[in-house]
Amino acid sequence: MAVLVSTLAFVLLLTLLILIHEWGHFAAARKFGVVVEEFGFGLPPKIKSVFKQGGTEFTLNWIPFGGFVRLKGENAMLEKERRAKGSFSAAPIHARVIILLAGVFMNLILALTILTIGFSAAGWIPTYLSYDEMRAAGEAGEINVEFSVLIDSVVGGSNAAISGVPGKSIVRTINGEDITFPEDIYTIQEGKSRVRYVVSRIEAGKVLEETERYSVALSDGKAGIVIIPYPLELSSPDRNIGTSFMLALREVKVMTSQTVIGIGKLFGSLASTGKVPEGISGIIGIAQLTHGAVQEGITHYLRLVALLSLSLAVLNVLPFPALDGGRLIFVLVEWITRRPVNRTLEVTTNAVGFIVLILLILLITFNDIVRLF
Repeated sequence: MAVLVSTLAFVLLLTLLILIHEWGHFAAARKFGVVVEEFGFGLPPKIKSVFKQGGTEFTLNWIPFGGFVRLKGENAMLEKERRAKGSFSAAPIHARVIILLAGVFMNLILALTILTIGFSAAGWIPTYLSYDEMRAAGEAGEINVEFSVLIDSVVGGSNAAISGVPGKSIVRTINGEDITFPEDIYTIQEGKSRVRYVVSRIEAGKVLEETERYSVALSDGKAGIVIIPYPLELSSPDRNIGTSFMLALREVKVMTSQTVIGIGKLFGSLASTGKVPEGISGIIGIAQLTHGAVQEGITHYLRLVALLSLSLAVLNVLPFPALDGGRLIFVLVEWITRRPVNRTLEVTTNAVGFIVLILLILLITFNDIVRLF
């Protein structure tokens, strides 16, 4: 049953994100008088035509992922057909720019909406890329956080190891002084030859209430432990819609930058090593993330929807052939040169770009399968 629910959630997720994207193109095209010949639910081949409205045929297709819109004249080769009344290329430059970016805009709006609701109603914690960012957020009242220090590991053969200090434990006090930040440990141990540690172990992701005491010799003020900051308690204060919206904007900025960095790492790794780097997932990886989010609950699932919606927006706006951003480049070139780009060049470029995208998707999917086993 859990697998069935996760599968349905995965299909719903992809379908929702793509249909909202395509509806953006559809609504913008209608606004500027461009004829939408078909709005397909799912991907071809077509099962049947459901109904027609406003010159648009709404169809149901066999492949149950997402959907598509087909604009009048967008696949035409002859200039006369491309410039016919109601066709995409006959629309003004500004209209075509808006039509191409409308899908990205809708995905952005979806992400912002979900994030705003999550930060206000579900008490979500924003994404922080460093300890200093989280510390500053706590001091500003953006989050409620109680810091501590985690012994991430104990160096083999060190004084801490000899004394039995456990790894994956929280340092409560040293010589009776409370420990909040890593620098506290450096300050207390400086110039001393022996100190008394009070620690609490972490089991199953939870910090135990029981404490353990260890007398540890020091060498040059060091015990031989690897320490990292650790949020002992982390929660959100009550937030109004305005504050939540500003946090949502910040989250969009952070997630967008990380997506762009990830794409850069992908192409850089492929160019240098021919391998897909860690952290890059395809359809199978997304399915795994969906399954995990469903197990965690609806709020985790919705946060994944927001993340993927934003990722879809970023990917589509990239100036790569066959993507919205790639098609936008041709429109901008026409605007600058004041004449249409050679149609054969445009079609060939987009076709090559589409093939490259398919090969890239297959490579990433293959990498996902390898990771499974």
